[in-house]
Amino acid sequence: MVEPNSKQGQSAKSWLYLILAGALQALCFAPGPLPAWSLPFVQIASLAVLAAQTWQAGTLRQAALRGWLFGWVQFSIGVYWLTISMHQFGGLALPLAIAALLLFTAAMALFAAGACALTAWLCAAYRLPQQKAGRQILNALVWASAWASFEWLRGTLFTGFPWLNIGYAHAEGMFAAWAPFIGVYGVAWLAAFAAGAIALMARAKDTPYDRSAAATIALALLSGLLGIAWGHIDWARASGQPMLVRLVQPATPQADKFNPDRFSEAMTRTHRLAGLAAKSPEDQPQLIVLPETVLPVFQDRISPAFWQSWIRLSQTMQAPIIMGLPLHTRSQSADRYTNSATVIQPTDTQGPLQPGQWHYDKQHLVPFGEFIPTGFHWFVHAMNIPLGDFNRGQPGQAALHIGDQALAINICYEDAFGEEIAAAVRPGANGQPGASVLVNLSNLAWFGNSWALRQHLWISRMRALETARPVIRATNTGTTAAIGPKGEIRAELDPGVPGVLDVEIQGAQGLTPYVRWGDRPILIWLLALLLAGLYLRKKRA
Repeated sequence: MVEPNSKQGQSAKSWLYLILAGALQALCFAPGPLPAWSLPFVQIASLAVLAAQTWQAGTLRQAALRGWLFGWVQFSIGVYWLTISMHQFGGLALPLAIAALLLFTAAMALFAAGACALTAWLCAAYRLPQQKAGRQILNALVWASAWASFEWLRGTLFTGFPWLNIGYAHAEGMFAAWAPFIGVYGVAWLAAFAAGAIALMARAKDTPYDRSAAATIALALLSGLLGIAWGHIDWARASGQPMLVRLVQPATPQADKFNPDRFSEAMTRTHRLAGLAAKSPEDQPQLIVLPETVLPVFQDRISPAFWQSWIRLSQTMQAPIIMGLPLHTRSQSADRYTNSATVIQPTDTQGPLQPGQWHYDKQHLVPFGEFIPTGFHWFVHAMNIPLGDFNRGQPGQAALHIGDQALAINICYEDAFGEEIAAAVRPGANGQPGASVLVNLSNLAWFGNSWALRQHLWISRMRALETARPVIRATNTGTTAAIGPKGEIRAELDPGVPGVLDVEIQGAQGLTPYVRWGDRPILIWLLALLLAGLYLRKKRA
């Protein structure tokens, strides 16, 4: 008989393990403080702690609570930077900002709780470590499928919040080359399976069933070896001529960005950076890219002289200039306000929204930052966030054609949604090829020089892997970078420092399996495995 004090001690130890594991998991989505090479291993090891605790849970409620605690710690640490935007720039009192963060992360943790509860329920009759190899493998399959399913739900429901998806910890490593096949949710499944395999092996240690558990380890290693082998596949081919691109990082502090007294200074600095002389005539940029809302006011509130100065710069540089800005359009039915990007061409004579002029309107808006969910106006009104209620852009907007390259623009948070980015790479309805280059415009100055900057860079690396397209990122304060079609960082600027990054970009054409089919194959796989677990549970009953 186990003494009550012994049970309490074991329970306290379990909670401590989960808190430490959740904290470690939060560090795995970008380098710093952990080195980049260690992120996949630490992520799998920390999630393995939760998997083991889930199978050890005596009740469904206990499994759910353990998953919730792990997730709450992970998100509270991993997205701590939300308090910076709410407190420093939104004007919300620090205690209220921290309370809002903890409430939000408590809600996000419900998805981890759901994954653990579903695993415990489906594996209830087989949760003890004394199981044959087939059942050990099925337990790992069910765990991975439950976890990846709830990752997908978190990234989809209520417009989705896919940040800290465990797949992003594997933007480099042995599972990275799976991304062109099955996307970030498939990579998350592989990582969760590996974590489950380690947990099962640890639980079966020193029992007659340790060899059975080793079968799951063998499968996880096999998937890793396949990933290494597939890293040599070239999914896309070079398309068109290489293009020299200048990415501008103005490093305008967020406190100055919407200050009318600092507007002229910020725009002058941006203009100067964009117009810096190239090292040689051969290094003259063919395209200049500015960040999201680099112009922080609506275009119709700007004098024609302002636009003429940028048109002259485009003519002097003999290069189009992509500029992020808010746009205001009028129609008979209503006014529309969008977070947008436009292009200034050397041949232009006037500012944006002239007939035939290209622009892109952001489609996937940030809740509370770019649109106000129903019932939460009171919360947004408690803060002072400018440009906080935009209209959504239309799906299927045209790519921007520069020379023989087709550029798909996305703005900030949008590149966290792989299925939407893949849609821009697919051929059009008329058979016209999709985008050959992905361009992300961002302003993460809202979050200071925090983990958010590096986490977003790692997300962009996953988009490059999924689509086999180069990704260029022009950001206000960081991380401005060029990423190759296999997810490698080719060049980047230090965050928070004004500068330009001149890089040569080679566009690409060709479709990865993920671009062709999106998330459908992995979702079918997850559903099939969960239904198999349900069938075996009922059969056992």
